[in-house]
Amino acid sequence: MELSGKVVVITGAAGGIGAALARRFAAEGAAGLLLADLDTTAVEVLAASIDNARGVGCDVTDPAQVAALVDAAEESFGPVDLFCSNAGITTGTGLDTTDETWDRAWSINVHAHVVAARAVLPSMLDRGTGYLLQTCSAAGLLTAVGDAPYAVTKHAAVGFAEWLSMTYGDRGIRVSALCPQGVSTPMLEQGLARGHAGAQVTAAAGAVLTAEEVADAVIDGLAAERFLILPHPEVATYQRRKSENPDRWLASMRKLISRVSSSA
Repeated sequence: MELSGKVVVITGAAGGIGAALARRFAAEGAAGLLLADLDTTAVEVLAASIDNARGVGCDVTDPAQVAALVDAAEESFGPVDLFCSNAGITTGTGLDTTDETWDRAWSINVHAHVVAARAVLPSMLDRGTGYLLQTCSAAGLLTAVGDAPYAVTKHAAVGFAEWLSMTYGDRGIRVSALCPQGVSTPMLEQGLARGHAGAQVTAAAGAVLTAEEVADAVIDGLAAERFLILPHPEVATYQRRKSENPDRWLASMRKLISRVSSSA
């Protein structure tokens, strides 16, 4: 997909990867950008700084609000060509995770993708064309140290993206799973500041990219219509090693956790 002339919706757009995607898509000539975030003020400020953009508040776990989001995009710019399900949360918790936190992680990291697909796919299928970009994280292919809900829900997000691709790929729908590793966003920076093991392992496992570098990788991935968009190429190597020898991969992860913990 080339972004020029396309209508795009981005959730979780007020900062980090979402904001970087919005700016880059605008630079690529997108015809309209509907930017959504729970932080209405922040996303409206961002939209005001970008040509052909509109910012709206939206709870991505609420089907009515997401349906209204798609309607707003169509009313402002026309049919949605690309829907970027980018909102996500971490927890930094393990077995001590409360049921409420598990539910929230499932709602935002997985079910929000389902809600978005239900809202936008009917129009795309009627037209025989459309693209879904789902931010799943390298945690969806590998794991998330120190964060059980994030590891589990991101795996589920990748699984849902795969299901969408194989179910609707022959009907003109393209799907990409964006799986970055360490990205210099508030999510990672706050985890490092709090000494979370997962954030420390992520930072130690490879380069920490800027959100703008991730946006560059997305442009390349969309142009090639690749299912997996990997801003960190090493993630493909880690995934291969995990698949070839799960026991050895798990042992190496335990060593990495031990090394990071002992140096903290």
